[in-house]
Order: sequence, then structure tokens, then C-alpha cells
Amino acid sequence: MTDLNSLAGKTLFITGASRGIGLAIGLRAARDGANVAIAAKTETPHPKLEGTIHTAAAAIEAAGGRALPLLVDVRDEASVAAAIARTAETFGGIDIVVNNASAISLTRTPQTEMKRFDLMHQINTRGTYMVSKYAIPYLEKAENPHILMLSPPLDMAEKWFAPHLAYTMAKFGMSLSVLGLAGELRRQGIAVNALWPRTTIATAAVRNLLGGEALIQASRKPEIMADAAHALFLQPSREVTGRFLIDDSFLAEQGVTDFTQYRVTPGIPLAPDFFVPDANTPPSGALA
Repeated sequence: MTDLNSLAGKTLFITGASRGIGLAIGLRAARDGANVAIAAKTETPHPKLEGTIHTAAAAIEAAGGRALPLLVDVRDEASVAAAIARTAETFGGIDIVVNNASAISLTRTPQTEMKRFDLMHQINTRGTYMVSKYAIPYLEKAENPHILMLSPPLDMAEKWFAPHLAYTMAKFGMSLSVLGLAGELRRQGIAVNALWPRTTIATAAVRNLLGGEALIQASRKPEIMADAAHALFLQPSREVTGRFLIDDSFLAEQGVTDFTQYRVTPGIPLAPDFFVPDANTPPSGALA
């Protein structure tokens, strides 16, 4: 029977897991004794980005899990197929897939080079679709299978598209995969959901591309997303699918009331993230 309190022995395949939210999700699972395949493209240290697949693997094992570092470009079909097959062979199957890998460029249409447009769509939309596609045969054999996209609610508001159309299309492509796959895989009992942060999260992308250190201080830690993902993976897959979850709202559903633990700097007002629908109000006291 499925243990609804632990991910011990479960196998997670996480794209973009060498740092940030992907690594945080892996570390939270590792604390339960899970197996984590780190599918990312950073094998050697990057001058501006902390973490490689090897440093992530060491952290996963130090946290109590088993790690499989895999050099994977989610744009490359052969690379993805081989990595998923190797994960299943190494750990005896796959229980959870996390589509976290993503590219971002917050440019207006005249300033968006087509190679940048292509990159975002190849990684975000196509990569998510392809990883999910190749994982399905293994997830069908799992006891409590989950696919999670780190992507936003499908809130078709002009204000999300007009400032950075190419990026929004690419992120919403991930969410469209949630909508379609949830229905397609419901009969097989494979849960497919999206998770998105209400506030900015302290990651390299926020520091390097969005707002520097000031925005980091106004952000929450990646652990809020990791805790929300962990809580989701413990849910019976046949009972929770097709949902577009916001991190603090979902944690509040699970009984969490103290969100101060997730702040980078208590007392600094939190910066809102893109794509959170206006109608989605935070839990009482979550932003205090």
C-alpha cells in the first residue's frame, strides 16, 4: 500500500534539478529516503550559476536519498529518452516526474530574437511535453504516479501576455500540457498538476535576470515550493489531478499556518510573481 506520509523508496525524475526549486524539491524528497534523478545540463561549474548535477547529487545523498546525476538537454529527444530509461533501470521504476526546467526572457516582441523564442518553447513547452511522454510507460506501472509542472494557472488575461508574449506563451504551453495530460491519463491513475509560487522565489533567475539582490530579499525561499510539491506527491494520484496550485494556498489546505519560515528576509514586503490570477487571494496571514 502507498505510504501517505513518506516518499521513502519512491523515484523522482526532476528536470533542471541542479539548483533552485528543482534541487529543493529533490532535497525534500531525499529527506524521506527517496531516489532522485537529477536531469540537468550543468555538468561543470558555471561562472554565474551555483550548482552542477554532481554537487546536487552530493547534496541529495547527504540529505538521505539516493542520487543519479544525468547530463540531459531537454531539447534533445534521444537524451531525454535515454535518461528516463536509465533512471527506471537504476531504481526499478519511476514514480514522480517534475518538469522544472525552464528558460526565461522578459522581452517585448520587437526585442525578442527568434533563437530566444525557439529556446523558450523548446525547453518549456516541448521539453515538458517530451519528458512527460517518455515517462508515461514507467508511470503506468507505479503505485501512486504523479507528473508536476512548475507552471502557472491558465489565466488568459492580456496583462500576462502583452509585456512578454514569447515567454508567457512558452510557460502557458507547460500548463496546457497539464490540462491535456490530466484528462488523457486520468484512466491510468496518473496525476498531472501544476504548481506556481504566489511570490518571487529566491533563485538564480531572480537574482540574475529579474531584480538582483533587492528582489531576492523580497522573495520566499525555494523550500515553500518543495514543501508544497512534497505534500502533493503524498496525495492519492487518482484523487488529485488537473489542478493549478498556488504554493501557499495548497499548503494552507494541508494545515500550514506559519509562512514566515519561508521568507528570505522577514519584515520586507513580498514581491508578487507573474501569472497569479487576481481572484486567487492568499491564505489569511500568509503575506503578513
